[in-house]
Amino acid sequence: MTATTAATSVADLERLKVLHNGSKAPLTFSDAEFERRLGGLRTIMAEKQLDAVVLTSYQGIKYYSDFLFTYFGRSYALVVTPDDQVTVTANIDAGMPWRRSYGENIVYTDWRRDNFQFGVSEALRQRGITPKRVGVEFDTLSLDAHAKLQGVFDGAELVDVAQDSMRQRMLKSAEEIEVIKHSTRIGDLGGEAIRAAIREGITEYEVALIGTEAMVHEIAKTFPDSEIRDTWVWFQSGLNTDGAHNWATTRKLQRGDILSLNCFPMTCGYYTALERTLFLGQPDERSLELWNVNVEVHRRGLELIKPGAVCKDIAAELNEIYVGHGLLANRTFGYGHSFGVLSHYYGREAGLELREDIDTVLEPGMVVSMEPMITVADGQPGAGGYREHDILVVNESGAENITKFPFGPDHNIVD
Repeated sequence: MTATTAATSVADLERLKVLHNGSKAPLTFSDAEFERRLGGLRTIMAEKQLDAVVLTSYQGIKYYSDFLFTYFGRSYALVVTPDDQVTVTANIDAGMPWRRSYGENIVYTDWRRDNFQFGVSEALRQRGITPKRVGVEFDTLSLDAHAKLQGVFDGAELVDVAQDSMRQRMLKSAEEIEVIKHSTRIGDLGGEAIRAAIREGITEYEVALIGTEAMVHEIAKTFPDSEIRDTWVWFQSGLNTDGAHNWATTRKLQRGDILSLNCFPMTCGYYTALERTLFLGQPDERSLELWNVNVEVHRRGLELIKPGAVCKDIAAELNEIYVGHGLLANRTFGYGHSFGVLSHYYGREAGLELREDIDTVLEPGMVVSMEPMITVADGQPGAGGYREHDILVVNESGAENITKFPFGPDHNIVD
């Protein structure tokens, strides 16, 4: 075959495919649940006078279609019209996105660099739509991706829907809360496996692997039709407890160490967490004092989460407890955040965080954490990071704490 013939052959290959390979897999939620979500998005479309929405974020595509993509340098989209929706996915994934998504699917190939954008435009052309206003997600759309979509929809206005979609995700349905409750229970099981594994001489990463394995097995048992992915543990000791997002290392545990247990079961794209302070052996007097202060803040925070409470007011009251102990400067982040479709590499419902600059009012159906943390620098008495973390479902009369793993010195000193 000559070079010219080969080039002609590649040029003739399909830019787009329909790849219905196998049968649709059972999805995480019912058809009625996805229609509820899409109905909310279509309300946003009507309010903003949009002809279509093109979602490109992990959280946007997952929330409205149940498909969670793997990036690896290729783009993905969910195109939503007033009447239907279609995912636009890469050929490398073959039929899996169609099997694991609610609605139709178009596959684009690698034969031309602009095939993704072509697929997005073709999804609308096939539905007889020449858009004048298209909803996109400004918070996750890069300048390059924005420019390419603008080129596809020449003359159309790209309008942000990210904040409105985020506000929709902040209120959880009964089906979502059921998944979150199972996931929180699974996090507790990971915590129990970790606590049982703690001993002098074991490394942080070995403990993390034990907790991760316990959670993955339970996820597979509880959600037998789901993808098994993304669950992890941050287990920290000594100096490594100073940050909430410090990954496990090869450090070996020593007697007297402050420890931080952090379990993150990822069930069907939904994130939950269990975080606890522990000690290997009896803590010294200052460490115990600091730990009890943080537990005091945690207990009060749990009491404050209820319908009608304002995020910034919760933060302000808890700040006063730290002020009274001279520890406000040791606080490291906000007091909690929303839960749902999020992870350490995608998603965030930033409108529902317990911080001084958030004025969101808590409502039934919201799911939030209480997670105060203080850090004392290395070399000072009681050095280390102290953190507790529970998940609460706000209801009509208050809030249900769905985390059952105990916290505080009475429970988490491992001898």
